[in-house]
Amino acid sequence: MRKIGLIGGMSWFSTRTYYEDINQLVQARTSTLSSAPLLIESLDFNGLARLSSAEEWSHAAAVLADSARRLEQAGATALLIGANSMHKVYDEVAAAVAVPVIHIADAVAQRLKADGVTTAALLGTRYVVMESFYRKRLVGHGITLLPPVMEEVEETDAIIYDELMQGKATRSAERSFKTMLTNMEQRGAQAAILACTELDMVIDVDANVLPIYDCTRIHAEAAADWILG
Repeated sequence: MRKIGLIGGMSWFSTRTYYEDINQLVQARTSTLSSAPLLIESLDFNGLARLSSAEEWSHAAAVLADSARRLEQAGATALLIGANSMHKVYDEVAAAVAVPVIHIADAVAQRLKADGVTTAALLGTRYVVMESFYRKRLVGHGITLLPPVMEEVEETDAIIYDELMQGKATRSAERSFKTMLTNMEQRGAQAAILACTELDMVIDVDANVLPIYDCTRIHAEAAADWILG
């Protein structure tokens, strides 16, 4: 099996999910005694959350690029950035290392295309939903995304940062997302993309009004594919 590196800590709740998912997937495809050869660097998210200025994002790019170099030097043959929003600095991270960096949006788009989904709704932080770095990656694969609705964007962003990233999963948040997903279906979405690694804490991936594409799970599956070669 090939060793893979994970830039984590953004948040540590989602990093825990990556670790569990990757190991379960590798074990299911090998043996019950197998563990994934996995390197994790858990960064301090306190200095990387809710960035806004160019200087802050430049600092984030440097922090993640340094982490990528350390993981490569430690023997990782490919890397993951364990946060959707931090893919804003994907190009800088990928340029810092010689090994592949598996882009989360590429993995998701490939799964959507394989399932025949052409129009989807995007759920995530304000960065992910409103800025072009993530949307363009999906659109580049031929996926049409519903235009963002600001009320939904604001509510989702607040739930992610004020609740989920602090380990809180409330019934109120569950109800809010059920309403959003119903409205997204009515606006023409064939599926919903969970473009935040913590959203599965309050959105049932297997039972909802729309098919749910959990980016964390799909990214983990891409990692398992790499590990098993």
